[in-house]
Amino acid sequence: MLREPDVLAQLMRRKPAHSLPQDLYCDPGVFQVDLEKIWYRDWLFSIPACEIPKVGDYVVHEVGAYSVVIVRGTDGAIRAFHNSCRHRGSVLCKTKKGTNPKLVCPYHQWTYELDGRLLWARDMGPDFDPAKHGLKPVHCRNVRGMVYICLAEHAPDLSGLEAQATRYMSPHDLENSKVAFESTIIEEGNWKLVWENNRECYHCSGNHPSLCRTFPEDPRLISKDEQGEMSELQARHAERCAAAGAATAFVEADQGDWRFVRTPLLGGGESYTMDGKVAVSLPNSSLPFKDAGSLLKYKYPGTWNHFLSDHAIVFRVTPISAMQTEVCTKWLVHKDAVEGRDYDLNRLTEVWIATNDEDREVVENNQRGILSPAYEPGPYSPTQEAGNMQFVDWYARTLIRAITGPAAVAAE
Repeated sequence: MLREPDVLAQLMRRKPAHSLPQDLYCDPGVFQVDLEKIWYRDWLFSIPACEIPKVGDYVVHEVGAYSVVIVRGTDGAIRAFHNSCRHRGSVLCKTKKGTNPKLVCPYHQWTYELDGRLLWARDMGPDFDPAKHGLKPVHCRNVRGMVYICLAEHAPDLSGLEAQATRYMSPHDLENSKVAFESTIIEEGNWKLVWENNRECYHCSGNHPSLCRTFPEDPRLISKDEQGEMSELQARHAERCAAAGAATAFVEADQGDWRFVRTPLLGGGESYTMDGKVAVSLPNSSLPFKDAGSLLKYKYPGTWNHFLSDHAIVFRVTPISAMQTEVCTKWLVHKDAVEGRDYDLNRLTEVWIATNDEDREVVENNQRGILSPAYEPGPYSPTQEAGNMQFVDWYARTLIRAITGPAAVAAE
């Protein structure tokens, strides 16, 4: 099992524009370093805010050793707390989601307000101070209807993402949406392989017949080419959307951990459906035309998203072990949309349910092949897999900085 110095050595020796060394996809020690240096330090997408619309609604999100309760308070604010009672540590919320007027420990009934304050603890003596035993908070931010948490003591700056989310996501009303359907699958593969598969469409024509009806395989439509240029079709689409007040052009963080770009769908497609037409007749966006394409957004290490004219799809990635990853997908529609009248659930979800299962198989085949003693890092396609190069560069840079400090990354 590798330790930090071993991980650092492999990162410093890695071959640029190639996949990572075998251990970085398989070793339990590397997985623990990933958790401690990335997942326990960065902002992680947890839930869409509309999933907990009422006071007392909560969802439990587990990341590695941590269990976090995300709850809507009496003031309407969404907060997050460690799911551990301040008495003897029992979990407060045993179920993944629910509604409670207060947070009550099932063990000894210590009772907490929805803002984390301890309200009642039986027979604790005259010197006991409830104010010193409130729930431990977790950094929590609602960004345009997407709730992010950060497990670190000091959370990194999120202002850049918040500013661009305001620009790009303003036509998409996630706050006044609802979860029409939720799918959770386990992929028997390392979380980085899940991301690498997401960051390219080199594999799409051979694996995703349903998605390829509408999603463009041309990498110039979802990112810049080697010269930093967009395709002519993307440029025209961007101009049209910008005139309607929808930010479109490619924008990414200086550190490379997030990106926004709005891309057209194939043949004037309107949504991810088998016929390319909208799936929801009551849209949750203010876009004035149905063929507005898809706003693609990612935020490493935990989420990628698609925002269309009629609905939105949010994906959450959560590592479980060195070679196991949870992928949770939620389809968001307008809160007043009625199934059977405004949308057909199968039509809404069938493309991405199929695509997720196809991606699961691709990732699992990739993981099995990497376990072979014959595996060695292979070259990425500069045309088709620039996103992979960007992702592994971000991963290596982030981990090196976390282990050694910024100076080592600058000197790399």
